[in-house]
Amino acid sequence: MYLNTHSYFSLRYGVFSIEQLLETAKQKNLKMMALTDINNTSACMDFLRLAPKYDIKPILGVDFRNSATQEFILLAQSAEGFAQINHFLSRLLMKSEPVIPVRAPKLSDTFVIYPFKKILQKGWTLGENEFVGITHLELNQLRFSPLKAQIHRFVALHPVTFSGKVSFNMHRLLRAIDKNMLLSKLPKDEQGEEWQEMLALSELEEKFRDFPEIIRNTELLLESCQIDLDIDGSVPKNQRCYSENEDLDFRLLRKLSYDGIPYRYPEATDKVYRRIEQELEIIRQKGFVSYFLINWKILKYARSKGYYYVGRGSGANSIIAYLLKITNVDPVELDLYFERFINLYRKNPPDFDIDFSWTDRDDVIEYIFDRFPHTALVAVYNTFQYRAAIRELGKVMGLPKHEIDVLTRAKGKFDYQSLDKLSQLVMRYAGYLQDFPNYLGIHAGGIIISEKPIQSYCATFLPPKGFPTAQIDMVVAEDLGLYKFDILSQRGLGKIRDAVNIVEKNQGVKIDINDFRRFKEDERIKDILRNAKAIGCFYVESPAMRMLLKKLRVDHYLGLVAASSIIRPGVAKSGMMREYILRYRKPERRQDAHPVMLDIMPETFGVMVYQEDVIKVAHFFAGLDLGEADMLRRGMSGKFRSKDEFLKVKTKFFNNCKKKGYADELTAEIWRQTESFAGYAFAKGHSASYAVESYQSLFLKAYYPLEYMVATINNGGGFYSRELYVHEARMNGGIIHAPCVNRSRLETVIRGKDIYLGFHTIQSLESNFAQKIIRERTKSGPFESLDDLINRVSVTLDQLIILIKIDGLRSLGKDKRSLLWEAHMKINGVSFEEHMPLLFKTPGMDFDLPPLPTTDSEQAFDQLQHLGFTLESPFDLIKDHEPSLLLADDLPNMIGKIVTIDGYLVTIKNTGTSNGKRMYFGTFLDARGDFVDTVHFPPVAERYPFSGPGVYKITGKVMEEFECISIEVTAMTRLPIIEDPRYAA
Repeated sequence: MYLNTHSYFSLRYGVFSIEQLLETAKQKNLKMMALTDINNTSACMDFLRLAPKYDIKPILGVDFRNSATQEFILLAQSAEGFAQINHFLSRLLMKSEPVIPVRAPKLSDTFVIYPFKKILQKGWTLGENEFVGITHLELNQLRFSPLKAQIHRFVALHPVTFSGKVSFNMHRLLRAIDKNMLLSKLPKDEQGEEWQEMLALSELEEKFRDFPEIIRNTELLLESCQIDLDIDGSVPKNQRCYSENEDLDFRLLRKLSYDGIPYRYPEATDKVYRRIEQELEIIRQKGFVSYFLINWKILKYARSKGYYYVGRGSGANSIIAYLLKITNVDPVELDLYFERFINLYRKNPPDFDIDFSWTDRDDVIEYIFDRFPHTALVAVYNTFQYRAAIRELGKVMGLPKHEIDVLTRAKGKFDYQSLDKLSQLVMRYAGYLQDFPNYLGIHAGGIIISEKPIQSYCATFLPPKGFPTAQIDMVVAEDLGLYKFDILSQRGLGKIRDAVNIVEKNQGVKIDINDFRRFKEDERIKDILRNAKAIGCFYVESPAMRMLLKKLRVDHYLGLVAASSIIRPGVAKSGMMREYILRYRKPERRQDAHPVMLDIMPETFGVMVYQEDVIKVAHFFAGLDLGEADMLRRGMSGKFRSKDEFLKVKTKFFNNCKKKGYADELTAEIWRQTESFAGYAFAKGHSASYAVESYQSLFLKAYYPLEYMVATINNGGGFYSRELYVHEARMNGGIIHAPCVNRSRLETVIRGKDIYLGFHTIQSLESNFAQKIIRERTKSGPFESLDDLINRVSVTLDQLIILIKIDGLRSLGKDKRSLLWEAHMKINGVSFEEHMPLLFKTPGMDFDLPPLPTTDSEQAFDQLQHLGFTLESPFDLIKDHEPSLLLADDLPNMIGKIVTIDGYLVTIKNTGTSNGKRMYFGTFLDARGDFVDTVHFPPVAERYPFSGPGVYKITGKVMEEFECISIEVTAMTRLPIIEDPRYAA
């Protein structure tokens, strides 16, 4: 009966979830209702899907407002009308500053409702589909208005935004947050009115008792709206055909698959052909042919541009994807479980995750938008989280910043009753506000390509990314049958691509980086893996992964595939990472596994390692069918919407195990292991895809370490900071040079073994100044003097000083101090936008200065200031300390002993213990540059905390586990450094 209701997708205005809104309507015995969120249609598909469960007829529309000022409401008479509304809203939202017009456009299959006040002010003649919405408070005005003659065009406008005092308060707080002002300063016209609650129909009729025809008009209008929109997700809504029709699509997919056999399987077996036919038939039956072909087309374009990419995720389980070069993982070799990707029981669509270099991804996305007509990015609903809610509410309630900081840091660690009343209110309403949608963002890489225009389902908006983005998230899209294409980016691919180019330029060697078969058998790569010397290599360089590789002594592809998934939090949380290591190293321990588990997972010794293992355990151990097993996997991973259906499957899991005669303790333990890791584990194909990229980077590190480190530095590093990759290049024989005005480029470059850091490594150096230097040097040759540089490149004094201090002008033949003195004499701080070349060069004024040498320690402090690290040894800057002679190589001979060693801090990982306390794992470098790993248990971590970067004196007990050495710290102190000689008296 209501034609203007708001959910909390009326962002920073409404307070109802869709379920709460419908539940309230059911309690009021309503039979029909229009959802009209403000400038938003995010909730519409869920509203359509859920309303029948509450016996409510759903009607869709939009409340068009400028800020809180209502201009008009558009209601859809039909699915076509809803699409028309979405198209109109999209056109507004695609502008940088959307402004709602005061009068609605003429759209087919829609109704327009104007507020009564607006019609009184404007005196408009109403069109055929236009109505006047009047509130019960305005009825007295109607009695004496000439508009009363048009009573048949009036409908009841009773906005529904909240329910009760608490939700009204939440609404006002949201409005204050939106306007970024104190709640006490919030204007009345920026908020709703307290009476805008949902009433029972009888109560609404009572308010309009003198004008019953208005109630009847409202009923007739809503009754004439009927949204017949197919929202059944079992039928794909993606672009149905890649070519002219589905038959042609299938023939093309078959042809492409068989065309790929000679490249992928030079000696194809019957097993390969059987799997091809099996997959083709399932893909055809499920209606996913165009999905494969569209992915193929996107990647064909990428290859034509020379872009590297990795196809991963569950899609790597498909031999068709392998043959179409969507992935580089052989599912036959790895015995990948195709049913994890697609099975006839599974309603949810498949998905590929395609990684591109961060430099290439936007071009690929632009190609997709140009090539396919109905395309949009997928939104994410960024929600208020508890701490952020406290901060926002604290601001609008007027709490001082230091009090807000205390509340956000001390969650659960203070007595609520001891807080003042205002702080209590902040904490209380932060709990209510948690998980409310705050604003719409962009999914990391999700793109939908629809058969119909996206506006058939929702409006689109234009975020800063610059591509149209749907107002629905991936869960709603999947419910509709709109499965996304994931076009993602990662810097690892950029490193590989750049390294290949740098090797060719520096050594004249062309590398086939896709020669994966050769990499798997390479002895140098095996040695790097066994000894965990993979710094800079994709996914295998972190301290945790280094430890795991050492413990497993991994030196082959399948072992790395398993390690890539074992390292995930879920396997560790389930306690099975350690068990896997034990069974890997001690074959006799494999017999501890339950026979059924060992039979269904022999490759991983009965330990669940991959997402597919959840399906296998549910299917073979508990007797669920494949559809139920996949439902269980999705439910555990948080990707399944229906909790009721998940609980039914869970109950069946336990009942089936009881029927099979399993002990309750065994069933409970298998369930615990499954549930604890399912949400974090990788699909096996995903791990295999990662392992392929790891091998590519391992090959480059093994044979071309300097070029690979240069590429790593230029692509923003990896797990560690840039400093460590500079160190790694030095450890591999590189000669590191500070940036040089005559040798460096914007990026870091290598010539032979000489590595010149790029201008991009200098903090606070403006990139446009660096680019001017490079352009001028390329055009007219090297700079010969400071005067030459000043004459040819416009420069400010502060930028020139940075360049001099980093020793970037050392090739000009003068020391830094002399150059600094001259710079101050010759530059007045003024820089012209365009530097005008002089017809005749004026000789610069020369100064006869005595030698002004710079010490190594002064050089180091300049580097610390402008690079963020020193090119000298950080151990040389320690003050009054007798250096420890102990090195990392000595530790294996001192197991169980208390030692003291100096270590330069590289990185810290903090984690929580079972009782909620914090402990840390540290990674340091010894004086020779080798790694030292430390463990800091809670008592020691609290007593001897980390205190920033630097060299630490570490005391502790040397521990060994599976040949991995670490120090269990008992005491730790950061060593003081010498006084900065640049400012010493």
